Amino acid sequence: MTREEVYEKLNGIFQEVFDDDSIEVCDSTTSADIEEWDSLEHINLVVAVEQEFGFKFDMGQVVSMKDVGEMVDIILDEVG
Repeated sequence: MTREEVYEKLNGIFQEVFDDDSIEVCDSTTSADIEEWDSLEHINLVVAVEQEFGFKFDMGQVVSMKDVGEMVDIILDEVG
């Protein structure tokens, strides 16, 4: 799976979780960039990503992610 393919899927997930079809994420996107991205929505987002890509983040990964780019790196490591 390529980085572009991951972003294509992530954009759909973010748009669905945050109910906003205009969201387009990139490596530097953080929770500060999306107004509705709070701790509860973070959990919903993590669960949606896990379901889409078929793996589970470990707690260390969840708390250490600083931006979407780091999330993509983890996804690529997990699903290749």
